[in-house]
Amino acid sequence: MSGERDKASENSYESLRKPRKRDLPRRTGLRKVIVLALVLLAVRTVQSDDWPQWRGPSRRGIIDEDSGWARGSWPPGEAEWTIRVGAGGSAPIVVDGRLYTTGWNDEHDYVRCFDTATGREIWKQSYACPMYGRRSEGDKGLYSGPSASPVFDRETGYLFTLSTDGHLNCWDAGQDGQRVWGLNFYDKFVVPQRPLVGSRRLRDYGYTASPLIHSEWVIAEVGDDKGNLIAFAKRTGEQVWTSQSKDPAGHTGGLVPLVIENIPCVAVLTIRNLLVARLDKGHEGETLAEFPWVTDFANSIATPAVAGNSVVITSEYNQYSICRLDITAEGAELIWKQPYASGVCSPIVHKGYVYWCWRGVYCLDFETGKPIWRGGRFGDTGSLLATSDDRLVIWADRGELVLVESAHREPAGYKELARKRHLFASDAWPHIVLSDAKLYCKDRDGNVKCFRL
Repeated sequence: MSGERDKASENSYESLRKPRKRDLPRRTGLRKVIVLALVLLAVRTVQSDDWPQWRGPSRRGIIDEDSGWARGSWPPGEAEWTIRVGAGGSAPIVVDGRLYTTGWNDEHDYVRCFDTATGREIWKQSYACPMYGRRSEGDKGLYSGPSASPVFDRETGYLFTLSTDGHLNCWDAGQDGQRVWGLNFYDKFVVPQRPLVGSRRLRDYGYTASPLIHSEWVIAEVGDDKGNLIAFAKRTGEQVWTSQSKDPAGHTGGLVPLVIENIPCVAVLTIRNLLVARLDKGHEGETLAEFPWVTDFANSIATPAVAGNSVVITSEYNQYSICRLDITAEGAELIWKQPYASGVCSPIVHKGYVYWCWRGVYCLDFETGKPIWRGGRFGDTGSLLATSDDRLVIWADRGELVLVESAHREPAGYKELARKRHLFASDAWPHIVLSDAKLYCKDRDGNVKCFRL
């Protein structure tokens, strides 16, 4: 019996160690499928990142993809495709091979979905909307149509958009953009025209700040007399809470999430203050910190940059400065302030440096505020982003696409690697987007070009 058991065991071992010939194709094929899937997953994880909201995955203008720089022409060749989506300064977003845009045309706002591989339109929705918000005042030749970028919620598959006239809409991206719910801030709340701030003329650009998804909420800067921020249930649109701050809404590109002493918070530059509000249970909307910041013409446009518990803010005119604040549960502390500024381009904090581009690229030491270098020939710049290979992609003027070495690679001074000129005839206000080795460049007239890196 023992010998038979040993023989059976040996046969069993052999059957596992040496598959029968007729099984080889199936198992080898399965092995290849598994390996291929793992490789594709690794490539997707390491080399590409969706861009599902204002300023990218973290809302900080930093992307976990490299620039594609290999010397010579950058980006290589011509645009893969060009589309037109309607006027507006709103930036596109990219999720799972789909490009989502908003734009204005013929008294309507349009929400569109495109295939990123071909530029083919997959679906579009529209609703009646004026070119400017109903309380708008001033500078109408400098902007038009929606300014706030869409935001995508992966949990529900819903897309959220905000018009300059205060339409907050929720669309089901997987159902050809069917509207789930919608409301208008001016109709639902008491939203007066923005007040005159500073020493110059009144300005009101309508709604500009991209909403923020947090847990089960979509949070928007409304500027109602009951609260600057209002949170809505993302699935139904039901109002959940309002912020303690009652500041009128500002003109930045969006809200920014941050965590202060384990407290989830949201930061926004209102028309009067940097506001940091709590998001934790039982304290929703409570003010954690404020720092006064009033700019002539209500032109605090650059979105605050967040790094840890620090916030960097900047604006032109009477302020003409950039400063770093450290936020604690006790409030905001000014760490440094420097006499440099950005009018539109939002700063980023990347590996110990602060960067922005406004008539030149600036680099400051994040810890001290000390200038490291400045350079380049630029006019009014819409945006810049930092890549995983420590380079800066800049979108400026009338379609200037520029690649620059960061101080991490070139601490001695400004070094420009490549520049494509005159891609468009209108302002490059919409934020540049990098996703899955593709750059998406949009101008204020609604022209979009896609370049493969």
